[in-house]
Amino acid sequence: MDFGRLVPLMRDLAIAAGARIMEVYDGPDFEVRSKGDASPVTEADEAADAIISAGLRAAFPDVALITEEQAASHGQRADTFLIVDPLDGTKEFVQRRGDFTVNIAYVEKGVPLRGVVFAPAQGRLFYTRPDGVSVEEVAGVAREIRVGAPDNAALMVVASKSHRDAALEDYIARYAVKDSRSAGSSLKFCLVATGEADLYPRLGRTMEWDTAAGDAVLRGAGGRVVRLDDHSDLRYGKDGWDNPHFIAYAPGVVLK
Repeated sequence: MDFGRLVPLMRDLAIAAGARIMEVYDGPDFEVRSKGDASPVTEADEAADAIISAGLRAAFPDVALITEEQAASHGQRADTFLIVDPLDGTKEFVQRRGDFTVNIAYVEKGVPLRGVVFAPAQGRLFYTRPDGVSVEEVAGVAREIRVGAPDNAALMVVASKSHRDAALEDYIARYAVKDSRSAGSSLKFCLVATGEADLYPRLGRTMEWDTAAGDAVLRGAGGRVVRLDDHSDLRYGKDGWDNPHFIAYAPGVVLK
């Protein structure tokens, strides 16, 4: 893969998709429909998907493309592919909360090597450079980001805004936690990547398109994403594209 071509394209497509999403977000009321799995979808999801898919297919026609909004793509089997969630956090979008993101990632042999996460309502843009190092771009200036040095006696934890159930609270209670915050979508990976949080456990169903881009950004900042059950690296290209429970964290956190 030519990362010198891929990374700028992913960045530009995420920004373009984010702009289209914000047109819908800032406009009058929009229609919300239910997909086959009962999850919501809006015109913003579909418009963003069209922008990203067209750009990726034109530039890399020979690379498999998996995208949440195109069910036909879910029947593919591959270990090297592009994977897209054009609007992660549709529930946050519908409720006009800003924690939604555009996610684009490139996975090679099961490992998310490059990715971009753009939160257009917050103006936060994270991505991996061609060399694999993660950055946050602010006002056109890209600055390297690194995970923090955690204090296991006072950890900062980030968790899902809409999936904080008893099992998750019990897991978090195993740690000495200084503070805990909630966030939507793949922003949670990015908060660990910037050192704003140390630990992000997810005990609930997610799909690979929900996590690949954030996973790539976190890895490029020195963090890790592992399975909850055996603490092995989270892999991609799994049958059905669904994830097991996982933990995203800054190395130095002693996992329980």
